[in-house]
Amino acid sequence: MLNHVLSPNTQGILLLCASFGQNRQMEPQPLTLGEYNSLASWLLENEMNPGDLLNPTFKNRLSKICIGKLNSDRLVALLERGVMLGLAVEKWTNQGLWVLGRGDSHYPKRLKQRLRHSAPAILYGIGNIELLSEGGLAVVGSRDVDEEGLGYTQRVAQSCAEQGIQVVSGGARGVDQAAMLAVLEAGGTAVGVLADSLSKAAVAGKYRAGIKEGRLALVSAVDPGASFNAGNAMGRNKYIYAVADYALVVSSSVGKGGTWAGATEALERIKDVPIFVRMQENVPEGNRQLLKKGAKPLSVIPASSLMGRLRTWLEAATSEVKPTTAEVEVTDSEVADVVANKPSVVEPSTGVIFHVNESATSEVKPTTAEVEVTDSEVADVVANKPSVVADSFTGMLLPVNQPSPKDIYEAVLPFILNHLEQPKDAISLAESLDVRKGQVEDWLNRAVKEGKVRKTKKPVTYVANKQPILLSLLEKKGVT
Repeated sequence: MLNHVLSPNTQGILLLCASFGQNRQMEPQPLTLGEYNSLASWLLENEMNPGDLLNPTFKNRLSKICIGKLNSDRLVALLERGVMLGLAVEKWTNQGLWVLGRGDSHYPKRLKQRLRHSAPAILYGIGNIELLSEGGLAVVGSRDVDEEGLGYTQRVAQSCAEQGIQVVSGGARGVDQAAMLAVLEAGGTAVGVLADSLSKAAVAGKYRAGIKEGRLALVSAVDPGASFNAGNAMGRNKYIYAVADYALVVSSSVGKGGTWAGATEALERIKDVPIFVRMQENVPEGNRQLLKKGAKPLSVIPASSLMGRLRTWLEAATSEVKPTTAEVEVTDSEVADVVANKPSVVEPSTGVIFHVNESATSEVKPTTAEVEVTDSEVADVVANKPSVVADSFTGMLLPVNQPSPKDIYEAVLPFILNHLEQPKDAISLAESLDVRKGQVEDWLNRAVKEGKVRKTKKPVTYVANKQPILLSLLEKKGVT
């Protein structure tokens, strides 16, 4: 059942933007998102809300008002679709669906904060509406993923369930669906951002238990009865990333397909969502190319004993990413600045953010080691030192029975020292670790300052400084 009454503002937005299952070529054509944003801007300037358009007196005046390039007669015709709205709401209610307008309190704040004008005016959904505000890990990838990628997806999703990380995906065949079903089967929660056929998905047997138990929410920005459309599928990709806290691309082709388009768009536009890419021996070339565009590597080591570190590494990455939009709480009574010292406006009823300082965006700093590790590399770093094992998700070598590292540098330092038992230059070390030379130099400079690595000149090389380790061992034995 529809668990909330539609506010006047949401009714107004539906009348203006919803197709109610009708062909988009029929008249009057609903407003596109861009057209609605123009209207929302006009409403803001005139201190009005979408619900005010329902007033019969105003509708009579509307035909004489000029609102940008919008045809006033078209707006009037859209607002007079009250009968269609009533029938649609009754149908949606019988299907158990709910509807959110951009100004509703349950509308995902992440969408408005990160996408601003690109946030959909209307969201249709079913299931636990509270999950839309829980964030989580977006898991996306190709429909035609191979068995290795499919198994990887399922292991990550199962680990998410174990660690209380919600999975966000698109519900499409392949990686998306595998991730959602695996996390639900393991007892976790999921949000599916669909591009079509919400009404059909709402009654699908594979989702029934998750919806009933409150562990699944399915949402869509298009009419619940809409069939597949490539444009809608491409358009919803950004919603998947924007709803999540971080994202993982399991499998992507190069330069084509929805996964590639969505990932590259997110890397360019959604700077505060770290995007990881599966890095294993047989990954598609698209995965490797996404690293060059700013994504971060993430690998899974089968049979590793450290299956509980996914949250640690994801949160470490997130903590070093600077937010690009102000995380303001927007209510119907609030009009707030979005950027410090920069007068900006949040439209109170629609949630549209205007006049945002675009320079507030910043580059995502690399936060994980781009390391290729095999099972055979589980070994001691230095003689008489605690042994280390390969972390199951990042591929980093971590000491056994040791406290968790404070940052990525501390986690990867044992691996660096292992490679520097013999002198090496920064380029050779970067190639050995499969990371950028600049990242290696940052780590080496810190290690030199801490006295853990010695730097030589002519030629410039680096070697592990074992003297502090030996002194430590002697002190433990009581030798002075």
